[in-house]
Amino acid sequence: MQEVYQFMKDCGTYYLATVDGDQPRVRPFGTIDLFEDKLYIQTGKSKDVSKQIQANGKVEICCFKDGKWLRVAGKLVRDDRKEAKKHMLDAYPQLRGMYSEDDDNTEVLYIQDATATFSSFTEAPKQVKF
Repeated sequence: MQEVYQFMKDCGTYYLATVDGDQPRVRPFGTIDLFEDKLYIQTGKSKDVSKQIQANGKVEICCFKDGKWLRVAGKLVRDDRKEAKKHMLDAYPQLRGMYSEDDDNTEVLYIQDATATFSSFTEAPKQVKF
């Protein structure tokens, strides 16, 4: 999982795919955090992406760097604990202008039952499960 976290962190931007009914939705994200041996992302509960995840937690993440890409498929699970929110916001202090661990909007979610696949055009794919 550390390798997945570091690759995503190094990419800076990754793309999160959700579903909205039968319509796929993809958008850029930039928050990734390792907390209590789980990989977390962050968003706001008021956003459509949050509503889509709550309706169907199955997601896929994709990021690309230096000719290699990573896809992570799994289920996102909300963690409403203040400690998890604080850890994320401490890692991304620039978000504190919009979010707080004490508000009702900040949402952190961890990836459960994940399969991460590292790929490139020149190497065989490598899978990591966590």
